[in-house]
Amino acid sequence: MLARIAALTERPRSFIRSFKYRRTDSIPNSRRREMDFTDLDSNATKCVNLRLCSVSGCMTEILEIRADRPSFHVVFVPGNPGVITFYKEFVESLFKSLGGMASVSAVGASGHTEKNWEHGKLYSLQEQIDHKIEFIKVQNIEAPLVLVGHSIGSYIALEMLRRLPEKAMYCIGLYPFLALNLQSKKQAVIVKVIMSRVLSTMVTLFVASLSLLPRQVLRLISELSNGKSWSNTAHEACCSHLPQYHTIRNVLYMARTEFIKKHQIGNL
Repeated sequence: MLARIAALTERPRSFIRSFKYRRTDSIPNSRRREMDFTDLDSNATKCVNLRLCSVSGCMTEILEIRADRPSFHVVFVPGNPGVITFYKEFVESLFKSLGGMASVSAVGASGHTEKNWEHGKLYSLQEQIDHKIEFIKVQNIEAPLVLVGHSIGSYIALEMLRRLPEKAMYCIGLYPFLALNLQSKKQAVIVKVIMSRVLSTMVTLFVASLSLLPRQVLRLISELSNGKSWSNTAHEACCSHLPQYHTIRNVLYMARTEFIKKHQIGNL
């Protein structure tokens, strides 16, 4: 399962770093037998469903594919930006790769939505963790959980595993953010921007002003900035979500709290 999931990320293969954490003390033997991957139906196909879900009063974008008889349920936590439609092809490929034996739910980040449902409220890393845990609690998920996180979503998934021992069995991290090089020049530049109120405001206003441009121009900017490796869905998500003032503010604010947590962990 780990190889199947890791191989599906759209990040270049040379940049993939991953970890796995398995909880075995809470897995009944019957469940372990059900999770045999030797008989997967590789032709399983279903359309992904995008829906809005209220989690603790926060409107949340969910990408979901439900299996008919799931042996387990994969909950995917995105990185930052937490625009969940970036991951549409990933969710579809994951469901197909697992042969339709698992349901897949991808949970978007609070405040990283196309519409300003929360009226500009900002969400920290800790609030994003609480949000994902609350999602699990309010959903009627009977099958065992496998948590998958990308980038900072890997840390969120680990926290979910720690706080939901009776539900979650595995945690899989794809390119975990907190495991990256602390001496990265790119991260150093990002830190300077997000830790400066003036610079972060300037970046927010500049990105938000792009929403005034025609969609064709935004699409061209996305293609020039992100390259041809991005799918059509990813480019559309970039154009529809990131130029929104409330979204880019939440992206930068969450990034600030990420680096604060990273600094705290580094000092332990």
